[in-house]
Amino acid sequence: MGTGLLLALAGLALLDSTSIGTLFVPIWLMLAPGRLRVGRFAVYLGTITVFYFVVGIGLVLGAAQVLEHLDGRVALWGQLVIGVGLFVVSFRFDSKKKTDTTKWTRRVGGSTAALVGVALLAGVVELATMLPYLGAIGMMSAADLTPAQTGLLLAGYCVVMVVPALVLLAARIALRERVEPVLQRISRWFAEKGAGATGWILGIAGFLVARDAVARLFFL
Repeated sequence: MGTGLLLALAGLALLDSTSIGTLFVPIWLMLAPGRLRVGRFAVYLGTITVFYFVVGIGLVLGAAQVLEHLDGRVALWGQLVIGVGLFVVSFRFDSKKKTDTTKWTRRVGGSTAALVGVALLAGVVELATMLPYLGAIGMMSAADLTPAQTGLLLAGYCVVMVVPALVLLAARIALRERVEPVLQRISRWFAEKGAGATGWILGIAGFLVARDAVARLFFL
């Protein structure tokens, strides 16, 4: 398990931390009217973290079955193609298109059971766009890792994904009056620039995935 792989995975996890489910729904929870209920926040964030981890385990097991029938260099070339593909797809996102946040802000005010449903819904909706996560899983599958190492990396990846939301929560609790305007600006920014931000995220993820494949194909 090399330092390069760890750094690349950390970078991808931080990119994934800026998705609707891992950052913006938590922000809307913090902006909900009334007293901030940390328990509800923990239920939501815990649900989506476990969801991502379980999905990751399933994807790793599936990738392992495929890689059993592939040569290691073939797998790395496949990883390179995925990385380049992510970079190309990133240019298809319109930076001027606004994101409709109404349906999400309406749902976060429901019961605890409804909040768990929101977390699962956010995870399912993002399955089609969780390309940094898929790239990270491809990198882990192509590396020579034990099952224990893979599980540890997946768990660490999922934890890093929710760290920014936890940092904002701590700031919201400690400095409410100063932090709430910042959260409001972030929410408005996402509504206006969300599509363009997604394009940047996919472009950076594609670069990291492709760079790892190139390093292992030609320099390691």
